[in-house]
Amino acid sequence: MKAFYGSLVGVFASAAVSCSGGTADRIDLSTDSLKDKIMGGWAGQTIGVVYGAPTEFKFTGTTIQEYHPIAWDEHFVKYWWDKKPGLFDDIYNDLTFVESFRDLGLDASTEELAHRFAFAEYHLAHANQAGRYNIRNGIMPPASGHWLNNPHADDLDFQIEADFIGLMAPGLLPEALDIASRVGHIMNSGDGFYGGAFVAGLYSAAFVSDDPETILDMALAPIPAESQFYQCIDEVRKCYRRDPHDWQACWFELHKKWNHDVGCPKGVFLSFNIDAKINAAYVAIGLLYGGGDFSRSIEIATRCGQDSDCNPATVGGVLGVMLGYSGIPAVWLDPLREIEELDFEGTDVSLAKAYEMSYAQALEMIARAGGEVTPERVSIPQRTPDVLPLEQNFVDTHPTSRSRLDCFLRDRYAFDFDGNGFIVWGNIVCLRSVTEDYVHRVSMRHIGSEVFGLAEPDDPYVAEVEIWIDGRLDQHARLPMKNTDRRLEPAWRYLLPEGHHSVELRWLNPKKDYLIRLNDLVTYSSIDPMKK
Repeated sequence: MKAFYGSLVGVFASAAVSCSGGTADRIDLSTDSLKDKIMGGWAGQTIGVVYGAPTEFKFTGTTIQEYHPIAWDEHFVKYWWDKKPGLFDDIYNDLTFVESFRDLGLDASTEELAHRFAFAEYHLAHANQAGRYNIRNGIMPPASGHWLNNPHADDLDFQIEADFIGLMAPGLLPEALDIASRVGHIMNSGDGFYGGAFVAGLYSAAFVSDDPETILDMALAPIPAESQFYQCIDEVRKCYRRDPHDWQACWFELHKKWNHDVGCPKGVFLSFNIDAKINAAYVAIGLLYGGGDFSRSIEIATRCGQDSDCNPATVGGVLGVMLGYSGIPAVWLDPLREIEELDFEGTDVSLAKAYEMSYAQALEMIARAGGEVTPERVSIPQRTPDVLPLEQNFVDTHPTSRSRLDCFLRDRYAFDFDGNGFIVWGNIVCLRSVTEDYVHRVSMRHIGSEVFGLAEPDDPYVAEVEIWIDGRLDQHARLPMKNTDRRLEPAWRYLLPEGHHSVELRWLNPKKDYLIRLNDLVTYSSIDPMKK
């Protein structure tokens, strides 16, 4: 361990003298350069998310081959701004926390931040929505992000909204990790939390190094080496050192070893993978094989597939910090200028306002950390962060089967399984223009979106469902129709005694025009089927 810390100090010392001057224990930047880098981070993130928009989750379990063009033109950002405001969730989720720290101060508690996040009235999904649901129902962090309460705990949600942390803690990795710990457990834990801590570290390190390899090393060093997240990203480093030219060979090695999702019920045993590890690995591929070139880096991250808007957004943001706003090529930056003054959905914050807020927070953070701040320059102290505590999700919980239920819960629904856990993938829906006879006669897979959909955003109906396991009441679940209140999955339970179990769902207050749709059943076991 002593040798490890010695090498880590070496990484930080070399980084501190590679960028803009200073000594081994501090880095000096002009205030103009600091602000330019902060603006570059926000701009690069937004450019990346728009560039990847047309391919998001359309290439799952495969790369986007070179013959496939990825469009970009002078009005592309504004086009997606008008077409799909929700595309920018990477940005407006960040901005919720930026505003919270502005209003509550840099010492804002996890509970205060959780409340601000949970009661923001914009659309969320996956770990974010599961965390929001928990908080709105009295389950506060870290329990709100823990995998026993949040099946999406390993999803990449915190990873795609941790960018702001590195921007408010430039070159201050210990401070960045402190903020990450306060924010990340609102919606994630385990590798899902490490993904956000890693991204926060990438942004923070990009202020003090202009070498992507060093930036990645600095960001990964505080992640426990025993964690699956560390091992997955470390695999990218090993591939790159063996062959720094063939990113697709690296992608294939990762696909063989790490492209599996054990938590998110949308991805288990399917090609869809929103797990933090594999998507962070695609970020690492973009950073390393892109070689510091903005265009090439975001293109590679996009062509890795899966969450191919969020991953180039992270790469674009990190490169934007490293190069500065002034260093982003005009072909990318000019289309962004059309929306810089416009407020993001669900907020009253624009990119232009974000630039100013993050700059003010960075100056305050530098001063609080013992640095020097003058109107012309800042001096940022360099300290080695502690390694984060080890936390891993889905321990002794291995997926064993996925069964298509393809039915509705009307009153009661029962099933048996062998193992130690299960999750039912489904949701409450509003019956709009179809008869009961039609629902009986037609398989759910043939009923299109013109029949079912979410009710109005303020629909007050809440389905009350009891979940009985082995003849005992296990939990009482609330399934609200309101979009921002919704529970993503009707039922799950992990870490049951290994063996045969019976489960029954009982809908206590069924109401005309509402149905609870049950899509798939995923089961788990404490016995890893790959090791039998």
